[in-house]
Amino acid sequence: MGHDSDTATGGQGVRPLRLAVFGAGRIGAVHARNAAALAGVSIAHLVDPVADCAALAAELGAARSPAATALADPDLDGVVICSSTDSHADLLLAAAERGLAVFCEKPISLDFSTATAVTEAVEAAGIVCMLGFQRRYDPDFRAVRERIAAGVSGRLEQLVMQTRDPAPPPLAYVERSGGMLRDQAIHDFDQARYMTGEEIVSLHAVGNCQIDPGIGAAGDIDSLMVTMLTASGRMVAMVNNRRGPLGYDQRLEAHCAGEVLFIDNRPQTDIRIAGPQGALSAPPMDYFIARFARAYAAEMAAFVAHLRGGPAPLAGIRDGLEAQRLAEAALVSIASGQSVTLTPNWQP
Repeated sequence: MGHDSDTATGGQGVRPLRLAVFGAGRIGAVHARNAAALAGVSIAHLVDPVADCAALAAELGAARSPAATALADPDLDGVVICSSTDSHADLLLAAAERGLAVFCEKPISLDFSTATAVTEAVEAAGIVCMLGFQRRYDPDFRAVRERIAAGVSGRLEQLVMQTRDPAPPPLAYVERSGGMLRDQAIHDFDQARYMTGEEIVSLHAVGNCQIDPGIGAAGDIDSLMVTMLTASGRMVAMVNNRRGPLGYDQRLEAHCAGEVLFIDNRPQTDIRIAGPQGALSAPPMDYFIARFARAYAAEMAAFVAHLRGGPAPLAGIRDGLEAQRLAEAALVSIASGQSVTLTPNWQP
């Protein structure tokens, strides 16, 4: 951090925490607003050379700054990286050099060797680096994980996850985001490790294009199934899709020795309308921003709390690297048609 925690607590008469937010797009605006809503937090700089972020900067009272200006601010306490994926590695290294705490959206880099090198550099610098795996902060996912970890449910034996977007993303986004595996499915790979509490030792994936030929032409897939095995034999299954007839379809089932735990889609309202021909309920929340609104707020609160001496984040940069390792292994499995055995330092 740029300052000792006892001088940046945000209390009465004490300088608030100053953050720089890189990226003013959809998720950047969410994180910036959530941070600014916390007591004693100031968004000092909003950095985005592409987006027209004048209105957001004015709303937050932030300066619109070049990256170099924001990073050189001697009073900065931390950075929030929500810019395009191809900028993450350089910004993480710059923050590490400055000794600044970082919240960074996934993935670390589209190139796995770069992601590995950046992870090692960040860990060597000793800075706080929280990765944006917001499901760890969702009340439902967290409650399921804690119930399993406490032994209430009995041993977790099988974990099944489904993630389907309402519609395919724009092709320009597909080409820059890292594709389905590194962008969308990486959240499920993270949950595979988080829910089981173990590393994955083998993985088999199948994927193709069944929805949008343009995605295939861009070198990506839009339909995915993955099966995984942990070191103790727990089984994990993932189903991912770029189009869901239900809308945003995000569910989890944890089959344990003593009970089965379900996380179902969260509806837009709890109203059901019933008549002689049956009953209707509201569709799921329209997309991940709405579905995980509480999780996004909670993870930013956790990042700020840690800057003030609170608990370590639930997801660090090593978690980002390990989730991406699984994504890279799935890509290898899809291309080869073979299962992949994962050693601790497996590389694609």
